[in-house]
Amino acid sequence: MKQIRILLADDHNVVRRGLRLLLESQPEFMVVGEAADGRQAVEQAEATSPDVVVLDVAMPNLSGIEAAQRIIAARPQTAVVVLSMHSDEGYVLRALKAGAKGYLLKDSAEGDLIDAIKAVGQGKTFFSSEISKMLVEDYVREIRARGIEDSYELLTTREREILQLLAEGKSNKEVAGQLNLSLYTVETHRRNLQDKLNLHSFAELILYAVRKRVIS
Repeated sequence: MKQIRILLADDHNVVRRGLRLLLESQPEFMVVGEAADGRQAVEQAEATSPDVVVLDVAMPNLSGIEAAQRIIAARPQTAVVVLSMHSDEGYVLRALKAGAKGYLLKDSAEGDLIDAIKAVGQGKTFFSSEISKMLVEDYVREIRARGIEDSYELLTTREREILQLLAEGKSNKEVAGQLNLSLYTVETHRRNLQDKLNLHSFAELILYAVRKRVIS
């Protein structure tokens, strides 16, 4: 069994120690490094080649969001899980734009972190249940306020399939292979579904998929 290599970054030693003990209780996990600030996290990611980086949002020298951007730019294959005290959509969107695959609230991290790392290690996304619930409620309020029908109903069965696979983190090429379609066909479907849903970025696509419970 291949172990998932994990880097922990948090400026509180006690928090890091607790997370390390939690993760090392899982035989399929290996904590390969720790960092006490954002800059150190970027350096450690380069030095230890982790599969997953767990980043606190609020760290000195470089924030978790900025560290995530740099780590993913240098190592696109590395999945980032963000830990935060903040549940508002602005923080979630910034984390997703930085390339994070998971977003956990700190008060639920102990219960969610193991599942989150397993999910992002498989190329999927993961959100604390409170985050998913908040995003869904925000979406429902927006739909009611604008007085429009559910845009998800506009999607074809194929477009819904592609939306789910993209939201799980698969590339256009991987989607094409899984669905036995040409890359051009997948790209066309993706453009069509983004036009129908008025989505302009991968981060917005992920948020939409969470709101619609296409992914959790």
